[in-house]
Amino acid sequence: MITLEQVKNHPDVKVYIKRANDFLGVIGYTEHGERHGNYVARNARNILQELGYDANICELAAIAGYIHDIGNVVSRHSHQEHSAHLAGQFLQELNMPAEDRVLIMSAVGNHDEGTCDIVSPVAAALIIADKSDVHRSRVRSTKEITFDIHDRVNYAVTKSGLQIDVPKRTITLNLDIDKEISDMVEYFEIFTTRMVACRRAAKLLGCTFDVKVNGSP
Repeated sequence: MITLEQVKNHPDVKVYIKRANDFLGVIGYTEHGERHGNYVARNARNILQELGYDANICELAAIAGYIHDIGNVVSRHSHQEHSAHLAGQFLQELNMPAEDRVLIMSAVGNHDEGTCDIVSPVAAALIIADKSDVHRSRVRSTKEITFDIHDRVNYAVTKSGLQIDVPKRTITLNLDIDKEISDMVEYFEIFTTRMVACRRAAKLLGCTFDVKVNGSP
């Protein structure tokens, strides 16, 4: 079984993730580097672990989570497709079995909320983990938070986390939001399609997806 650590140690993967994040910074996007990759990897794995999936599937979800944005090194446009192709290349170099490789490629290729198809548990876990990463640590500079809605909404979130209730089959995104900086209207103005994608992903996993803000549903 190819592990997340092996993928992380691939020298090209390190370069692609760093440079993809640099390029997105130039055009004004929030952080999409190692912090984001590690967050998504950890939560994608945890979702499937909590729901009782086997160790290999959980590891595939973690790998998909870590490398899902490497295609931004090519272009932000259709970055999910570029990411899937690059992922296939790296994983083949590591001699990952084809069956595992295509699970990751299909998950990565379907992680964009505008075009995603929830094709597997790995894809579902990746989508939920990716779309739940909203937090002030993703904001590159606080100078522009009053002008850019994406920076402002992310900066307003002082704490975020996923909670999986196995008996109730619920996955809940818990957010603490400083409403002096931004409010829920702005949050849903830019993140509604992401939350809809999470709801669809949770359904494939046999769960419902909920959001709580400052302790309230």
